Amino acid sequence: MKYAYLGPAGTFTEAALLQVPGAHDSERIPASSVNSALAMVREGSADAAMVPIENSVEGGVSATLDAIAAGESLQIIAEVLVPISFVLAVRDNIGALEQIREISTHGHAWAQCRLWAEANIPAAAFTPAASTAAGALGLLDPEQHHDAAICSPLVAQARGLKVLVRGVEDNAGAVTRFILVTSPGAIPASTGVDKSTLILPLAEDRPGALMGILEQFTARGVNLSRIESRPTGAGLGRYFFSVDVEGHIAEERVSAALAGLHRLCPELRFLGSYPAAQGTRPFIDTHNSDGAFSDARDWVLKLKSRL
Repeated sequence: MKYAYLGPAGTFTEAALLQVPGAHDSERIPASSVNSALAMVREGSADAAMVPIENSVEGGVSATLDAIAAGESLQIIAEVLVPISFVLAVRDNIGALEQIREISTHGHAWAQCRLWAEANIPAAAFTPAASTAAGALGLLDPEQHHDAAICSPLVAQARGLKVLVRGVEDNAGAVTRFILVTSPGAIPASTGVDKSTLILPLAEDRPGALMGILEQFTARGVNLSRIESRPTGAGLGRYFFSVDVEGHIAEERVSAALAGLHRLCPELRFLGSYPAAQGTRPFIDTHNSDGAFSDARDWVLKLKSRL
């Protein structure tokens, strides 16, 4: 297997990838962006890509939500949760916080450490980096101007960087969710604790459009664990919804909800059903069980046989 991931080496994304069975012994290809990682899968130069999709503090990762919603269809086959903790790495000539003038890291990492930075290094300017590892590696480049970086303990240790402060995150216990993406293929079998991800473009912007979508889930007893709106780029007021639901397409209630959604959103994109990394088996009312759907379908067929 060849795995692409948001690089460079030492990112939290690589840490997520290393949780995948067999990834340690497979070829791992760092990508400069989420788009690049997914492009490798689409063009066939990688079998799968690991990318971040959601953070417990900042919410959805826009780059991933947008990239996976457009272009050739892709499929999510697994998710991984990684606890997030950051360190402040500095150049060798920095010995105190007061000496820091410029700090670099990824925008999501900065959002998770901003309060600490404002309280401890208020005079330091922030420079965005393509990833936390990229900002850290810049400390080894004399042509880069920043003198500090917020990164993972893993990359600081791997590169021998000087760590001035550990645990600089604002929220202890923060977690980032990563997804393993492939070209469309076989859907992982249902485990009973599963998740399905959908892209739902609004056919038209009208009153009650979102309510019509939500009703498809409510009527079948399907719980949403995440819903986010993203602009399509086609103009103001044009959005699609990125949705995670509790359940597997093999379950009658989920497949019935998808059928109803397809009537409302013919351009619906099914991104896969896969085992949930964390969670409990959802409560399912008796009238939303597979048996209830099967009985109801048989009842209707008997009535139609009299036509």
